[in-house]
Amino acid sequence: MIVGPRQCGKTTLMRFLVDDLEKKGEQTLFFNLDIEEDNKFLQSQKSLLNKIRLEFGDKKGFVFLDEIQRKEGAGSFLKGLYDMNLPYKFIVSGSGNIELKEKISESLMGRKRVFQMRPILWNEFVDFKTDYKYSNRLNIFFDVEREKVGDLLMEYLSFGGYPKVVTAVSLEEKQLEIKEVFDSYITKDIVQWLRVEKIESFEKLFRLSAAQIGNLIDFSSLASAGNISTKTLKNYLWYLQKTFILEKCPPFFKNKKKEIVKSPIFYFYDLGLRNYAINRFNLMENFIDDAGFLFENFIFNELKNSLRNSSAKINFWRTKSQAEVDFVINFGDKIIPVETKFKKFAEPKIEKSLRSFIKKYSPEQAFVVNKDLNQRIIYENTNIKFIPFWKLDSVLKSII
Repeated sequence: MIVGPRQCGKTTLMRFLVDDLEKKGEQTLFFNLDIEEDNKFLQSQKSLLNKIRLEFGDKKGFVFLDEIQRKEGAGSFLKGLYDMNLPYKFIVSGSGNIELKEKISESLMGRKRVFQMRPILWNEFVDFKTDYKYSNRLNIFFDVEREKVGDLLMEYLSFGGYPKVVTAVSLEEKQLEIKEVFDSYITKDIVQWLRVEKIESFEKLFRLSAAQIGNLIDFSSLASAGNISTKTLKNYLWYLQKTFILEKCPPFFKNKKKEIVKSPIFYFYDLGLRNYAINRFNLMENFIDDAGFLFENFIFNELKNSLRNSSAKINFWRTKSQAEVDFVINFGDKIIPVETKFKKFAEPKIEKSLRSFIKKYSPEQAFVVNKDLNQRIIYENTNIKFIPFWKLDSVLKSII
């Protein structure tokens, strides 16, 4: 199963897989449920198998089913195919709607492996922008070409990582592409599949959420601003999470009961879509007041990607006295506080909140992710690493 946001490149990836398999002499079939001619073969398991056997004969092969969420009862349909012990490998994809993530996934328990795609990641973005010239030595490029890296970061924070937005050349083209992503999401995922009736209220919540990245969610005030009930608000936030728009970052507490009841923070999967939602889809230098929050969201996405195959959870820490740490990487037996600072440090400087966390929890190490300082200091027996943002992935992978 390949899942992820609408228009993040799932179909393109499947086509690459088809080409790769065919070059190796493997048999493939590709069905797109958006296409009427293909859809007729998915009316029943029998009709699909008849078509596969016609094309493959008695040999094995790979069957690709794109936009599987359009198949009613897709979970039981796929489960039945799997349980027939057929000589075929099924690769299915779909946009992140509730049917795909909940019902299909549940039906295929123990019968699937899920690959979650995200919009283009930072390293992938830089690779593309530099024509893949430094693919095997990006860290050297980051270290040597500081000014270029700064410009690329500004572009990435401004326009995000949707493939068609990244490859668009002009600002006008980028605006048209991100509008298509937004309109398609509202029309197909929210109206057609989730059957949300209060579209204006949903869109308003979308935009209000975009304006609040990095801030605690006050459910009552947000519901009031959106002119909806708190229950509806929570349902809409749940939809936004299940459709790969928002990700929740819960608070860190040693007392787990407190963690459940306290307000979370939400971040966007894609910063370009976030900026579009609040009419700031332009080079970030025009909205520098937003830079710290965008950088924080960017680092959250980098943390999620780097730690995706680990057991680590990502939380934030905040006290009643307003001490706060942006992120806490929680491995269970150890924790690592992470502060994000969208600035250049002349020398290491530890702020009061991080000092408070260190005194309370005594972590072995802490990170301060910033623009360019790479240095270590010791405070209260904690090894504090000031890390340039582009080194974060390699640092994390060295400790997983």
